Amino acid sequence: MKHKEISYKGTSIYYKISGDGLPVFLIHGFGEDGQIWDMQTESLSGQFQIIIPDIPGSGKSTSLIGNKIEIDDYADCIKAIASEEKITDFVMIGHSMGGYISLAYLNKYPNDLAGIGLFHSTAYPDDEQKIETRKKAIQFIESNGSIAFLKTSIPGLFYNPELNKQHINPLIERSTVFSKEQLIQYYEAMIRRPDRTSILKKAKIPVLIVAGTHDIAISKEAMLQQAGMPDVCHFFMLKNSGHMGMLEETHYSNEILGKFLQSFILKRKHARN
Repeated sequence: MKHKEISYKGTSIYYKISGDGLPVFLIHGFGEDGQIWDMQTESLSGQFQIIIPDIPGSGKSTSLIGNKIEIDDYADCIKAIASEEKITDFVMIGHSMGGYISLAYLNKYPNDLAGIGLFHSTAYPDDEQKIETRKKAIQFIESNGSIAFLKTSIPGLFYNPELNKQHINPLIERSTVFSKEQLIQYYEAMIRRPDRTSILKKAKIPVLIVAGTHDIAISKEAMLQQAGMPDVCHFFMLKNSGHMGMLEETHYSNEILGKFLQSFILKRKHARN
């Protein structure tokens, strides 16, 4: 595995690359870093080239500078990595906020992507209730700090926190890298993000959507609705997961990702014959 960094608009973006073959970006979500995909990297890097960034302000990447950072700005950071590596025609899979970034990327740079995956993520904008929830979270972070917030919120993302302490505890331990300003920047960008359902409806590439039956962050009804939007959609429901299926049902998640990505290899073989 190669560990790399690039400089982009005053920030340092850290990322890892492993394996060879079809390039695949795995984009983590809010309050996480690229390590969230470690078990997927181990499973997939034998067949594909896996690129995993820490989005600005997470993990080993420094924060973006500015008063009004948008989800599109994070997508531009991924574009900078792709350009640095001279990677085109790749697949992007995003978890939660990483899915928002993936959709923004598809909107801005549609010719780059062969496929896209939304892992516990949605193209819908925040409704009034979700916005109010995020604003309350911002108030909590401002009063109590980032560590206290993530320590409180992370267990609720799992269907069965008691069975997932081996995943929850490392996530909480890594939360010390987040400043309260950074978490607030993420939340404000998510609140402002636009409706991306039109992007799914006009998508000319295969779309993977993975939902969790017990996800309290995104309803399975919303996930089912958006599954009917793309021309080609691979939809899977993880029955024993909340919002963290890559950790809660690792084997099944890896199988889903592997089959989705393998379909691009088969398609290219047929195109050559």
